This record gives sequence, structure tokens and C-alpha cells, in this order.
Amino acid sequence: MPVAASAIYFLNLRGDVLINRLYRDDVGGNMVDAFRVHIMQTKELGTCPVRQIGGCSFFYMRISNVYIVIVVSSNANVACAFKFVVEAVALFKSYFGGAFDEDAIRNNFVLIYELLDEIMDFGYPQNLSPEILKLYITQEGVRSPFSSKPTDKPVPNATLQVTGAVGWRREGLVYKKNEVFLDIVESVNLLMSSKGSVLRCDVTGKILMKCFLSGMPDLKLGLNDKIGLEKESQIKSRPTKSGKTIELDDVTFHQCVNLTRFNSEKTVSFVPPDGEFELMKYRITEGVNLPFRVLPTIKELGRTRMEVNVKVKSVFGAKMFALGVVIKIPVPKQTAKTSFQVTSGRAKYNAAIDCLVWKIRKFPGQTEPTMSAEVELISTMAEKKSWTRPPIQMEFQVPMFTASGLRVRFLKVWEKSGYNTVEWVRYITKAGSYEIRC
Repeated sequence: MPVAASAIYFLNLRGDVLINRLYRDDVGGNMVDAFRVHIMQTKELGTCPVRQIGGCSFFYMRISNVYIVIVVSSNANVACAFKFVVEAVALFKSYFGGAFDEDAIRNNFVLIYELLDEIMDFGYPQNLSPEILKLYITQEGVRSPFSSKPTDKPVPNATLQVTGAVGWRREGLVYKKNEVFLDIVESVNLLMSSKGSVLRCDVTGKILMKCFLSGMPDLKLGLNDKIGLEKESQIKSRPTKSGKTIELDDVTFHQCVNLTRFNSEKTVSFVPPDGEFELMKYRITEGVNLPFRVLPTIKELGRTRMEVNVKVKSVFGAKMFALGVVIKIPVPKQTAKTSFQVTSGRAKYNAAIDCLVWKIRKFPGQTEPTMSAEVELISTMAEKKSWTRPPIQMEFQVPMFTASGLRVRFLKVWEKSGYNTVEWVRYITKAGSYEIRC
């Protein structure tokens, strides 16, 4: 069920109403007094963003020094309400030059009232896209003096943009060179036991695109995902030979993707927005290719000495390399002196985080650099407590490598004028939470 909001209020931290808009007559104008008395004055603002008072529900969120409160008299979708607030704030910031606070609201109250009439009708959310609304609400807001963002100029055909099926892209775009940039960016999350067994491993990824295309192009993207390849083999009536197949979980798409065509053909078809956008997000839990294997050995020699030996093996191809590799090995707080021997990179002791920090700026594939360290500890008279060893943490970035094995099989661009297009595809794998217990 949509939001079906009865009213929306903008309050400052004292509870004074800056702006309010009543969309239905099922609530009284004094509902903000109930919010101020029962929630703000009882110091319960941070406990739960949803409260029920009498027969009404209050959804509220604090942005800077402003509280945005949505009043609902019937059952409503809470997630939709907060999504509306987030996108409405992004819309206001685009008009105000990036600022949204009490001063910005006071300086732009006329513009805010006009926007509130457009983005919500009888309590139901409407179009909140800044690109579309700026086509016909051309009034400029009072911009922050710290903002250097230029003012967007209105373009023609506003009615077509608002009522048409492709509301995220305007017509009449022309580029001398038509290019498409596609980045597959993945973050590896790993938790490995001291014995080398994987306790938790998954990959979260996203496909980022930057399109500079003329006209209204129709793009079709093919990946080596399991569902798409199975559908293609059914259409061709023969098994596919596209290599490894990937099973994607929790896939979410940008609004430009044609979901009907995806359900029938299992290919990602879309008319892209102009410029940079996030096409899709996904998660993978099976068949993860770990880019690194860490083999630590930590020996406590009495109460005042430790030996640390760490070997890191890069599993990716020999022609590839990782950038900005950082390995953090925890040590006790009473560490007094350290000495290192490394076969690659540099190592030092960082007392602020109680870690031995080993940095390798460029890490080639299929190599096994090692780091050996002797750690001297301060002897204390207090009874020694067993040192709980935190996990080793690792940071890295591997270009042209995907831990999931996801690959772009094809990227086709069709436009009625038939111009030539240059496609660029890049893969990047980074460390999310890469931890190894020792």
C-alpha cells in the first residue's frame, strides 16, 4: 500500500513549524502539537522513528537541524514513506545548491510549497526526479554561498518528459563521440578461521555505467549468469558454451531496466539515463574466487617476546596485479619494540591501532611475499591475562578481476540513426571485510 500521507511537517529542533502541507482532511491541524508533546518533549526521538498517538501514525526523520514528520491516519507502507523523505530531501538539495537546513527552508519556502504540490498528490507520492521537475518548475532556489554547483538550465519538451515512458532521459541529446563505460565493482567479505577454513564468504557487487550517447538508444547487456544462459540455450535449442555460469542473489535494478523483457528473455534491456548511474546491484554466496590467501603464524615466547610470520599468496593470474595492499596484524597493547624482515613492500608498527602494518603498493599475481617480525613486550607486575587475538585485516584493490567470476558477454547499443559506439568494460575487486583469525 502506498504512503497515503495526511500531512507533512518540517520542524526545527525546538519543535517550531517551518513549513507544513495538509493533503487530506482526516487529521486536524493540531496534530503537530501531539508530536511535540508526546515525542519531542519526552526525549524519545532517537528510540524509534515510527510512533502511534491516538489513531494516527507519525513517521519522522532528522536531516541536519530539521525534523521531517509524515502523519498517516491509516495503514501505510513505512519503507515507502522514508524513501519518499530521502528522495524529497535530495530534490530540495538539487534546488538549493546542496544545502538542506533550517535556513535553506526559510529562504525557499515558496519554492518548497510548489514542490510539495508536485511530488505528492492527495497523500500519494509522485515523480521526485530532479531532472524532470526542473523542466517545468524553473524557479531558482536561494543557493548556499558555499555551493559552487552551476544552475541547471531548463530544456524544451517538458510535457513529453513528464508524461512519457522514459522519464529519466530527455530527448535531443547529441554527442560527437558516442561512448559507453561499464564498471563491475565487487567487494569481497571473508571471515577465515585460524585453521584455514572459511567461516563466512560472500561478494557484493554493482554495475556502474556512464553513458554519453546521442538520441534514445536501446541497450542490451548479457552476463554469464546462470538464468540468462539457461534461457539462451532454450531459445537456441542447444547447450551454451559460455564457460562458467554465475548464480546471482538479491538482484536489484535501476528503474530504466525493462523488467518485462528481463523476465521473458533474461537479458538486461534498458534505455539509459544520460551520464553516470548504477545499473544493478547483486550478491553472490557460492563459488567465490578469493584473490588472496593469508597464512599467519604467531608464537608467544614467554611474557616479553613474540614472533610473527605472515605469508600472503596472490591467487589471481600472473599477468594481473593488486594495488594498495595493506595487511594489519594485531599485537598486544604493551608492545615496546619491533623489528621486521619483508620480501616485498614495507612494514612498521602503528601504536595508535596496536597493529603491525604491512603495505605493498603493487602486488603481482601468483607470488608469495612474506613478512617476519620480532615483537618485544613490556613486562608488567600485574597478573597476565590471556591475549585475545583479533583477526588479521586486509585491504586491496585488484583491477580486471572479479571474485564472483561475473563477466560481460555482450553489450549491444541500438539506435535508429545507426551510429557507431565505443564500449569500455572494466572489472574491479576490492576488500570489504577481509578478516583472518590467527
